[in-house]
Amino acid sequence: MTIPDYQTFMLPVLRKAADGEVKIGEVIEKLSDEFGLTEDEKAELLPSGKQTVVANRIHWAKTYLKQAGLVDATRRGHFIISDRGREILAKNPKTIDNRLLETFEEFQEFKTRQRGQDDAADITTANMGIERGSQTPDEIMRAAHRSIEDTLRREMLEKIRDASPAFFEGLVVNLLVAMGYGGSVTDAGKAIGRSGDGGVDGVIDQDALGLDRVYIQAKRYGDGNNVGPGAIRDFFGSLDRFKASKGLFVTTSGFTNEAVETAQMLSKRIVLIDCDTLTKLMVRYNVGCRVEETLFVRKLDEDYFGG
Repeated sequence: MTIPDYQTFMLPVLRKAADGEVKIGEVIEKLSDEFGLTEDEKAELLPSGKQTVVANRIHWAKTYLKQAGLVDATRRGHFIISDRGREILAKNPKTIDNRLLETFEEFQEFKTRQRGQDDAADITTANMGIERGSQTPDEIMRAAHRSIEDTLRREMLEKIRDASPAFFEGLVVNLLVAMGYGGSVTDAGKAIGRSGDGGVDGVIDQDALGLDRVYIQAKRYGDGNNVGPGAIRDFFGSLDRFKASKGLFVTTSGFTNEAVETAQMLSKRIVLIDCDTLTKLMVRYNVGCRVEETLFVRKLDEDYFGG
């Protein structure tokens, strides 16, 4: 099954707290088992890699219950049901969701504060068709970030395809240097600049001492004009003539399945970089883009409060 959204976890979380003080970590473990999550689902991480998806959603379920006054924090990582929470359970509800929580004034005030902070995120997620009710604030924020980055990468690709071959050549230089290859931009540029030499567009040092080299083929193609197996075999032949053991094939389009299979079967290591991988690397290494704004996501430091 898929991991339930945070609202689905609200009622089970409240029930776990009905018999006395509970620890959030234990609640996460028990509910993961009760919902029949697989080991892979239990281990699935948020993009940050710092918390599992199921833990994040259960934490937010508990946070929303607390904001509505249905549970009370007792000590670090622990909570207990409140009198209001017991009243809700006594009505034997089928579910607890934001609609129910919004009947309480404290939760209405909490949502009002949150909406004031999240107007920009509301616009972005609405454009992506995301249902706010099923997404935790963390997931909304990361989905918005992915949407912004996807748009950036599409714009990058359009600019690259419209630019000159010389610009693409320089872009490859800057990217490889940013990734730690080729020493300085000047040295890498001189190496890459030896174009059209025996079917190889350039060669760059893999390390600062030049003990190993990577040979490069770059194809600035339009969308849909994918590289086929023939081009891979030709590049392999060029590597053989240079007695090279590895090569890098970069394109602004993609590779056919046959081309990928050919590269995997050949005796020399040929890494294929398609348009998608190219723009992802550019964003990762800040080539052709810049950081406009840094947003810090802060969590409560329970050690500070002695919990």
